[in-house]
Amino acid sequence: MKKIICVAAMFLFATPAFAFHCPADMAEIDAALPSASLSDEQMAQVKELRALGEKQHKAGDHAASIETLAKAKALLGI
Repeated sequence: MKKIICVAAMFLFATPAFAFHCPADMAEIDAALPSASLSDEQMAQVKELRALGEKQHKAGDHAASIETLAKAKALLGI
């Protein structure tokens, strides 16, 4: 029983941490965009992923947002 309570508590405390990570990732992407040397197709893909990540964040799906934003950051090389 104690293990279940501990796991539940860890999940409750971890979820807000994901929420605060998303805006930092979005800011990092925004800062890198102006100096990025990407093709038009890659730039469009980064912007699309960035927008989707923000949408997921606002919907409360922080795990998906972090994953989506990580893809955008990878394309930017950050």
